[in-house]
Amino acid sequence: MTKRSTSADFVTAFATGWPENQPDIMVLSLTTQNGVQDFALNKDQALLIAKTMTETAARLAKPTTS
Repeated sequence: MTKRSTSADFVTAFATGWPENQPDIMVLSLTTQNGVQDFALNKDQALLIAKTMTETAARLAKPTTS
């Protein structure tokens, strides 16, 4: 696996297409201190990412309180 030294400061996703005349894609935008990375996803890719995030979130431990 690749070592990653940069993390995203902001993550946004929108389904308007990029440009707007492409309603068949979703754009996932990651903003870091090095700039913005945009990823165009088709419907199957977007649903797989959503499924993976849902499954991972369900396995997260509950926050601890101090």
